[in-house]
Amino acid sequence: VDICKQEMIQKKKNAVLVDGVILNGPIMDSKAGEKFVEEACKIIMEEVIQKADDVTEKVCEWQAPETLKEILDLEMRDTGESHQKLLQLCRDVIKYSVKTSHPRFFNQLYAGIDYYSLVARFITEALNPSVYTYEVSPVFLLVEEAVIKKMIEFIGWEEGDGIFNPGGSVSNMYAMNLARYKFCPEIKEKGLSGLPRLVLFTSEECHYSMKKAASFLGIGTENVYFIKTDERGKMIPEELEKQVQRARKEGSAPFLVCATAGTTVLGAFDPLDKIADICVKHGLWLHVDASWGGSALISRKHCRLLHGIHRADSVAWNPHKMLLAGIQCCALLVKDNSGLLKKCYSAKAAYLFQQDKFYDVSYDTGDKSIQCSRRPDAFKFWLMWKALGTTGLEERVNRALALARYLVEEIKKREGFQLLLEPEYANVCFWYIPPSLRKMEDGPEFWQKLHQVAPMIKERMMKKGSMMLGYQPHQGKVNFFRQVVISPHVSREDMDFLLDEIELLAKDL
Repeated sequence: VDICKQEMIQKKKNAVLVDGVILNGPIMDSKAGEKFVEEACKIIMEEVIQKADDVTEKVCEWQAPETLKEILDLEMRDTGESHQKLLQLCRDVIKYSVKTSHPRFFNQLYAGIDYYSLVARFITEALNPSVYTYEVSPVFLLVEEAVIKKMIEFIGWEEGDGIFNPGGSVSNMYAMNLARYKFCPEIKEKGLSGLPRLVLFTSEECHYSMKKAASFLGIGTENVYFIKTDERGKMIPEELEKQVQRARKEGSAPFLVCATAGTTVLGAFDPLDKIADICVKHGLWLHVDASWGGSALISRKHCRLLHGIHRADSVAWNPHKMLLAGIQCCALLVKDNSGLLKKCYSAKAAYLFQQDKFYDVSYDTGDKSIQCSRRPDAFKFWLMWKALGTTGLEERVNRALALARYLVEEIKKREGFQLLLEPEYANVCFWYIPPSLRKMEDGPEFWQKLHQVAPMIKERMMKKGSMMLGYQPHQGKVNFFRQVVISPHVSREDMDFLLDEIELLAKDL
């Protein structure tokens, strides 16, 4: 104690003040911080990781927004809270958040927990790197290069380029802008003035990010031509050909076709080979949004779904979906290997991308990104791939699709359940017709009543916390459930539970 007092006195004597602020020594209490991290990690381990596959836990502890605001005490104050209060807040945040790792979370196109990917995220969060230059992020730049190279192999290209982005929507925007730059490179300096009316084509089942990208880039949503799809949700190539010819007759300048490999709702895969033929014929950039379906490339059994993808100019692929790499983990892959990405996006910031560095500056890849600060998202995919191998990733895809097939066969056996269509991927779309509607005539009144069923069942499952399952209307069809199988924690028993639980929740409807 005497020694500590002497040190305090000595620090005061040696204090350097600037504007009344003592600059001697650190301002943080490292020991207290380390203790807080240790105790918080224990809570994460006990409340999140160890309970991830426990089906007796609730998927969601539902609370209305105003109630949850009171529980969480969201106000920030002039003085900081005690560590005990903060640790209780950590517990509350976990308690009232949706458990996306729960085996009965089926709500989105991602789910489950991969332990290797999680550890990779812990590492990168602790190191807090930014991936733009080799000098500040040597390991993660090399990891991204290795992962992109491997993904390019699965697409079937001999060479290529790529970059990881914050979401498939951003990857699609990258691709749209890159295709436009290839079509008219002068746009980078001169902007939109003087350009012809640019037109792009995509499926009417495409992801909504295509409209957003067209709006964001100044192309305009009216210049996105949505191509008709067949009954399975696949783009009709003959309709694409008609629309390209129509655009040319109007005096517009077609520059891009976006095909979808795994549509959001139905899980449809566009006929890539036939679409590629049309793109070659008309000199159009072919982008494939394989954000959801791209992971089927890993499976020797199911890669046929993406037949022809090697003919694409660019591909969006999100390993954080089917492969569980953890949100966010999304790559844009480009067939061109002449530096097109860098030419399109480079701003040559002299304070960051100096050309006279002491190492090979080709590893400073940040200038081909629209971001400056960028997360090392490839690392979690890399560590998971190293742990499981390609065969382990393939098993995940095969199992998910096998479970989807099991669910389809069970739906066919049960009274009251009706498939919209036979799925070709992991999206299983179906109606549940409660007993009170089963003898009604097929007509407007029946469909109007059925439209109300899924939202009521969803409310009940959320408040009970037993599972989470998405629903939506689509292309003139009333509300139906969309069950998506992803997580390796999901089993045949969970498929049975899903159907049993819907029947239980709807027994009085």
